[in-house]
Amino acid sequence: MAVAEADGTITLLGRGSVSINSGGEKIFPEEVELVLKGHPDVFDAVVVGVPDERWGERVTAVIVAREGTNPAVEDLRGYLDGKLAGYKMPREVVIVDEMVRSPAGKADYRWARATARGEIDS
Repeated sequence: MAVAEADGTITLLGRGSVSINSGGEKIFPEEVELVLKGHPDVFDAVVVGVPDERWGERVTAVIVAREGTNPAVEDLRGYLDGKLAGYKMPREVVIVDEMVRSPAGKADYRWARATARGEIDS
Protein backbone atom coordinates (compact mmCIF):
# COMPACT_ATOMS: atom_id res chain seq x y z
CA MET A 1 0.00 0.00 0.00
CA ALA A 2 1.22 3.48 -0.84
CA VAL A 3 0.04 7.09 -0.95
CA ALA A 4 0.83 9.57 -3.72
CA GLU A 5 1.73 12.83 -1.96
CA ALA A 6 0.82 16.30 -3.27
CA ASP A 7 4.47 17.00 -4.15
CA GLY A 8 4.62 13.91 -6.37
CA THR A 9 6.52 11.67 -3.96
CA ILE A 10 5.20 8.26 -3.02
CA THR A 11 5.04 7.16 0.61
CA LEU A 12 5.10 3.39 1.10
CA LEU A 13 2.79 2.35 3.93
CA GLY A 14 3.37 -1.40 4.02
CA ARG A 15 1.76 -4.69 3.16
CA GLY A 16 -1.96 -5.07 3.66
CA SER A 17 -1.52 -8.62 4.96
CA VAL A 18 0.00 -7.35 8.22
CA SER A 19 -2.20 -4.27 8.65
CA ILE A 20 -3.96 -3.75 11.97
CA ASN A 21 -7.67 -2.94 12.12
CA SER A 22 -8.40 -0.98 15.28
CA GLY A 23 -11.83 0.57 15.67
CA GLY A 24 -12.35 0.45 11.91
CA GLU A 25 -9.08 2.27 11.19
CA LYS A 26 -6.41 0.54 9.11
CA ILE A 27 -2.92 0.86 10.59
CA PHE A 28 0.21 -0.15 8.71
CA PRO A 29 2.77 -1.52 11.19
CA GLU A 30 5.75 -0.41 9.11
CA GLU A 31 4.73 3.23 9.51
CA VAL A 32 4.63 2.93 13.32
CA GLU A 33 7.86 0.89 13.38
CA LEU A 34 9.74 3.54 11.42
CA VAL A 35 8.80 6.27 13.89
CA LEU A 36 9.45 4.04 16.93
CA LYS A 37 12.97 3.25 15.71
CA GLY A 38 13.73 6.97 15.91
CA HIS A 39 13.35 6.88 19.71
CA PRO A 40 16.81 6.94 21.32
CA ASP A 41 16.01 3.94 23.58
CA VAL A 42 14.67 1.69 20.79
CA PHE A 43 17.14 -0.48 18.89
CA ASP A 44 14.56 -2.46 16.89
CA ALA A 45 10.77 -2.62 16.70
CA VAL A 46 7.99 -4.71 15.18
CA VAL A 47 4.38 -3.60 15.58
CA VAL A 48 1.43 -6.02 15.59
CA GLY A 49 -2.25 -6.08 16.39
CA VAL A 50 -3.48 -8.20 19.27
CA PRO A 51 -7.15 -9.01 19.94
CA ASP A 52 -9.12 -6.34 21.77
CA GLU A 53 -12.77 -6.75 22.81
CA ARG A 54 -13.66 -3.11 22.21
CA TRP A 55 -11.52 -2.14 19.20
CA GLY A 56 -11.06 -5.47 17.41
CA GLU A 57 -7.29 -5.14 17.62
CA ARG A 58 -4.96 -2.92 19.63
CA VAL A 59 -1.53 -1.77 18.54
CA THR A 60 1.31 -3.48 20.40
CA ALA A 61 5.02 -2.82 19.92
CA VAL A 62 7.56 -5.60 20.35
CA ILE A 63 10.90 -3.87 20.82
CA VAL A 64 14.55 -4.48 21.53
CA ALA A 65 15.69 -1.71 23.86
CA ARG A 66 19.13 -0.17 23.62
CA GLU A 67 21.53 -1.45 26.24
CA GLY A 68 20.92 0.06 29.66
CA THR A 69 17.45 1.37 28.86
CA ASN A 70 13.94 0.19 29.67
CA PRO A 71 11.46 2.39 27.78
CA ALA A 72 7.88 2.35 29.07
CA VAL A 73 4.80 2.73 26.90
CA GLU A 74 4.27 6.25 28.31
CA ASP A 75 7.79 7.29 27.24
CA LEU A 76 7.25 5.96 23.74
CA ARG A 77 3.79 7.51 23.42
CA GLY A 78 5.22 10.87 24.51
CA TYR A 79 7.87 10.60 21.80
CA LEU A 80 5.31 9.52 19.18
CA ASP A 81 2.86 12.30 20.06
CA GLY A 82 2.67 14.64 17.10
CA LYS A 83 4.44 12.14 14.86
CA LEU A 84 1.56 9.64 14.60
CA ALA A 85 -2.21 9.82 14.85
CA GLY A 86 -3.55 8.80 18.27
CA TYR A 87 -5.18 5.61 17.00
CA LYS A 88 -1.78 4.41 15.70
CA MET A 89 -0.10 4.71 19.11
CA PRO A 90 1.03 1.47 20.76
CA ARG A 91 -1.15 0.62 23.75
CA GLU A 92 1.34 -1.96 25.02
CA VAL A 93 5.08 -2.56 24.73
CA VAL A 94 6.79 -5.93 25.02
CA ILE A 95 10.56 -5.77 25.43
CA VAL A 96 12.54 -8.72 24.06
CA ASP A 97 16.25 -9.48 24.11
CA GLU A 98 16.41 -10.32 20.41
CA MET A 99 14.10 -9.72 17.45
CA VAL A 100 13.27 -12.68 15.22
CA ARG A 101 13.72 -11.83 11.55
CA SER A 102 14.14 -13.80 8.34
CA PRO A 103 17.64 -14.23 6.86
CA ALA A 104 16.76 -11.33 4.54
CA GLY A 105 15.95 -9.12 7.56
CA LYS A 106 12.17 -9.14 7.18
CA ALA A 107 10.12 -8.98 10.35
CA ASP A 108 8.58 -12.24 11.55
CA TYR A 109 5.09 -10.91 12.29
CA ARG A 110 3.77 -14.32 13.38
CA TRP A 111 6.48 -14.60 16.03
CA ALA A 112 5.96 -10.97 17.10
CA ARG A 113 2.17 -11.46 17.40
CA ALA A 114 2.61 -14.65 19.45
CA THR A 115 5.16 -12.87 21.65
CA ALA A 116 2.84 -9.88 22.14
CA ARG A 117 -0.01 -12.21 23.10
CA GLY A 118 2.21 -13.94 25.70
CA GLU A 119 2.28 -17.22 23.81
CA ILE A 120 6.09 -17.09 23.56
CA ASP A 121 8.33 -16.02 26.42
CA SER A 122 10.08 -12.77 25.72
